[in-house]
Amino acid sequence: MEKLNIFVVEDESIVAKDIKNSLIKLGYNVVGFANNGLEAIDKITELMPDLVLMDIMIKGDFTGIDVSEKIKDKMNIPVIFLTAYADEGTLARAKITEPYGYILKPFKEIDLHSTIEMAVYKHQKDSALLKERDFLYSLVENKDEKSKNIIFVKHKNKIVKLHLKDIYYIEALKDYVVINTQFTHYTVHNTMKELDKKLGSSEFVRIHRSFIARLDKIESLNKNTIIMENKKKAIPVGGGYREDLMQKLNML
Repeated sequence: MEKLNIFVVEDESIVAKDIKNSLIKLGYNVVGFANNGLEAIDKITELMPDLVLMDIMIKGDFTGIDVSEKIKDKMNIPVIFLTAYADEGTLARAKITEPYGYILKPFKEIDLHSTIEMAVYKHQKDSALLKERDFLYSLVENKDEKSKNIIFVKHKNKIVKLHLKDIYYIEALKDYVVINTQFTHYTVHNTMKELDKKLGSSEFVRIHRSFIARLDKIESLNKNTIIMENKKKAIPVGGGYREDLMQKLNML
């Protein structure tokens, strides 16, 4: 099995050397080091490692969190934070960059190994899901009108064609969305923002932070909820979305 290439960002030379020795002992390949943010960005861009171990507090104008944001914006490389700081403020800032793990210093080799392996596994799964999603989107990125009325979703290990007219509503569920038809529901790894953009605004309307409804499937509406026809499903209407909904309904 090919060794994992790891880049280490750490401004304490003794700690960096200890990390390198631990990584080599665990069977990983250390491709480079940096002790400041600018150097880290340049070297990581050049070397494109499989994973980055990033100390949060490093020398220079850029923190490890700043460097991680740059990596997230430009490169598909998982980052694990190394830190002796576990306060809520630091963790809150770090979470925004969506790292693949945290290791508190001082750490044990077993913790280092397990965190790296879990991060690599999760990153591989995330990359596969993104690749699959992009493929599904590409299937309907045609110019003809017929193709604009369908989407493709993965269901029970198959790619299934779904007509937009059959969709009743979509519900957000953590990192997934659930597309509901009259008799079936499809759970896909996506965001409400991306799906809202793909579906378009003429036939669908965002009625809540967690719900999108198809306009011609709405049976009735009261102050705080709508009822979907056939399914008799009551869906909440968010205050910030009600005005847009009312504008799109063909009311007398």
